[in-house]
Amino acid sequence: MADNSSGNLTDELTALDFAAVSPQEFARIVKGLSAKQLGEVMHGELRTRVLGEVFGRMKQQFRPEAAGQLKALIRWKITGDTDTVYETAIADGACTVSEGRSDAEPRTTLVMADAEFLKLVSGNGNPVTMFMMRKLKVAGDVGLASGLTRYFDIPKA
Repeated sequence: MADNSSGNLTDELTALDFAAVSPQEFARIVKGLSAKQLGEVMHGELRTRVLGEVFGRMKQQFRPEAAGQLKALIRWKITGDTDTVYETAIADGACTVSEGRSDAEPRTTLVMADAEFLKLVSGNGNPVTMFMMRKLKVAGDVGLASGLTRYFDIPKA
């Protein structure tokens, strides 16, 4: 991805088969892009594909031994062109992911823009720093939110 113009970058990422990209490769891609570039490419069908792939992998990245007996519903609200909501339910040593907002009351809700979300899930963003800089908003159980990263294998770029 030598060319920094968002048009070519968007074309390159659109052509990418995200299902074939390892979490480490994804982390390297995100690390190589500025927040502005990440925001520029997160539009339309590409945004839907990227979010779908990231949330689709959460079950595989989940670490049941770290979660123990934890039972929690986490709502993720990713803001961008539109607000997209996913929920992850952790219970009985398993993690299930669903798109959309349920009627259930989440234990914690995380709200962040596209670029911050991609940095967070790729291991390129520090959640505490993001929270302190108001790039990550937390409603509900802040303690649970602050420890979420230990329940998932976060790739390293």
